[in-house]
Amino acid sequence: MPLPAATLRSLRHHNYRLWAGADLVSVTGTWMQVLGVNWLILSATGSATSVGLSLVLQAVPTLLLGLWGGSLADRLPARPVVLATQVAQAALAALLALAAAGAPGSVAPVYALVFASGVVNAIGGPALGRFGAEVVPARDLPNTFALGSIINSAGRILGMSLAGALLPLTGTAGLFLVNALSFAAVIVAVLAMRASEMHRLLRSETDRGGVRAGLSYVLRTPWLVVLLVLALILGSLGRNYQVTMAAMSSGPLAAGAGGYGLLSTIFAIGTVIGGVIAAGRPRLTVALLLVTALLTGVGQSVSGFMPGLAAFGVLMLPIAAGAVIIDTTLATRVQLDSPDHMRGRVIAVQGVVSAGAGAIGGPLLGLLCDIVGPRVTLQVTGVVVVLATVAAGLALARLRGRAPARPALAHAAPLQLPPAPEPPGREPAQQRVPAGVASGAGPFDA
Repeated sequence: MPLPAATLRSLRHHNYRLWAGADLVSVTGTWMQVLGVNWLILSATGSATSVGLSLVLQAVPTLLLGLWGGSLADRLPARPVVLATQVAQAALAALLALAAAGAPGSVAPVYALVFASGVVNAIGGPALGRFGAEVVPARDLPNTFALGSIINSAGRILGMSLAGALLPLTGTAGLFLVNALSFAAVIVAVLAMRASEMHRLLRSETDRGGVRAGLSYVLRTPWLVVLLVLALILGSLGRNYQVTMAAMSSGPLAAGAGGYGLLSTIFAIGTVIGGVIAAGRPRLTVALLLVTALLTGVGQSVSGFMPGLAAFGVLMLPIAAGAVIIDTTLATRVQLDSPDHMRGRVIAVQGVVSAGAGAIGGPLLGLLCDIVGPRVTLQVTGVVVVLATVAAGLALARLRGRAPARPALAHAAPLQLPPAPEPPGREPAQQRVPAGVASGAGPFDA
């Protein structure tokens, strides 16, 4: 069944067609490398803890350097930064291939390259996000986020499948080499884009583009703080289903590795469904985020009561779809309702929150599953997600009540909370409305 035209509307733009195709190739290569790194470390050490360490090494640079990367993204032209980081990631993947081909006696070189890849991602990730926001007009940005979720899910499924087929033939070195080559797709796509069709965002002045200014903007924007705190809770306790699905499969459901693989596939299908739903919506609002978070929280709690694999798997579909709708809506509101000159730093803060949620949630959920069991873990954390969502909704409603009334003009700007007064000498907290959304929905519109 073909998708409605509105769902694919971003593909009308030449530059986005290039971007989407390159993204699919790159994401596929990335997931092939993820599987290869995990397998290489597990084969060399026989320790699942060692595999977990590689995930930590990948995330730590974002926590330490992500805000600095966001500051650079707001000051520097995005295209050269994107090209430089893609070349660097390709080189690191090629070095991984050499390390794997040489069958090192120690995994230290692999850890070092994984950490280096995390550093490049921390520095270049905000610029990549900012550049991705320039390939379409602002009115189509929510649709690109949703299509990006679909591409990411499809690339994950395709990458894992190809890696599973190639691993016995080429070993992990072959997977890393394919990933190195996949970055060429992004480089070629960026170079082939039409500069006249780019939708440039305002850059920050050099002396006002620092990390402190970005943090100050976030902390002085109450609705943004509420959404980021909610994202931290949802990301740590309402995500990390790879942990709880594994615990349920090996424990109460008695489904083993096969059941865990089936649940992972079902979850991936659910993320595609969620991406299609989000892409087909004309607007992605905070009201949609809150309602979806409530429903997924309830579903998460109910999933802890499911008696068998089939019932649990069926419930994973709407939960996975809801997770993508939440993430897409959050990214849309956080970016579109923030000024252009702060976009890179806001993306960086969101990335730090996401990395922190993963670093906190995975070990915490695993510990809870070991102590009270996976069923109780799902039941309790689902309730916490619901309570956090209700609290966020009440806080946003209170902030909305304090905001000035919307001007009764056809061209009125989106509803924004008034910025806090600026200390002398600080960058003014501009609320520039992106082109194309002057009559669109603000962060509190239903």
